[in-house]
Amino acid sequence: MRIEDSALRRIIDGYAREAGVRRLEKYLGKIVRKAVVKLLRGEPAPIRVRGGDVEDYLGKVIFEKEKRKTGVGVLTGLAWTAMGGATLTVEATRIHEFSRGLKLTGQLGEVMRESAEIAYGYIMSNAEKFGVQADYFKTAFIHLHVPAGATPKDGPSAGVTMATAILSLARGRRPVRRLAMTGELTLTGEVLPVGGIREKVIAAKRTGLKEIILPEANRGDYEEIPDYIRDGMTVHFASAYTDIMPLVFEK
Repeated sequence: MRIEDSALRRIIDGYAREAGVRRLEKYLGKIVRKAVVKLLRGEPAPIRVRGGDVEDYLGKVIFEKEKRKTGVGVLTGLAWTAMGGATLTVEATRIHEFSRGLKLTGQLGEVMRESAEIAYGYIMSNAEKFGVQADYFKTAFIHLHVPAGATPKDGPSAGVTMATAILSLARGRRPVRRLAMTGELTLTGEVLPVGGIREKVIAAKRTGLKEIILPEANRGDYEEIPDYIRDGMTVHFASAYTDIMPLVFEK
C-alpha cells in the first residue's frame, strides 16, 4: 500500500494532534488493517490512500478546522492544551442596564476566572483613557463567554484577550485587524509572559492567522521557533496593555 503525504497531513491535523506519535501510529494501524482486508477481497495492489480517502478509513474527523469569529466584543486568543496549541474565541456582550457587574461562562478554571476579573477591573478603571464613555460601566452588566463549554479551560494567558473583548464592547468597535493574542494582564496594565509560545504560533498559522501579539518577555521563546514556522507571520511584542490597544483598534 501507499499512503500519500496529503493523507498523513490529514491524519495528523484531523485525528492525532498530540505531541507524540502514539495516536498517529494507532490510526495508521487501522488504515493498514482495512487495506489488508481490501487486498484479501481481491483489490489490486498497491492500495493508495490519499487525503480525501482518510475519512473512509477513520470516520469523521475529531478536530474540525477552527473557525475565526469577528464582531464587536469578539476577540481571538491563543491557548495551550494537552493536544497542543489552539485558538480561543472570547465573546463579550452587554446583557442589561439595570445594574453593573460581570458574568463568566465557558467552564473556566479558577485562574482564568481571576484573569477575567483583572481584565474587567483594568478596563473599567481606565475607561476614559481608552475612549469609553465615562458612565458606561455604571449601568453595564457584562457577560463574558468562552465557547466550547465542554472543554475545561484555565490559566492566565487569556488576560489580554478578555480585556480587549471588554474594551471592544465598551467602545462599540470591532477590531480593525485580523489577529490573535496571548498574555497575562496585571491590574496595572503590565503584560506578563506565558507558556506554550511555539504551540500557540502553530495554532495561529493553522487557522490562517498571520498576525499575532505576544508578551515582550516571550521574544526569546519566539526567536527559538524554526524559521519555516515563523515564515509569513507578523508578530508584535507588548510589555504593557497600552501597546496592544492601538494594534487592535487603529489602522
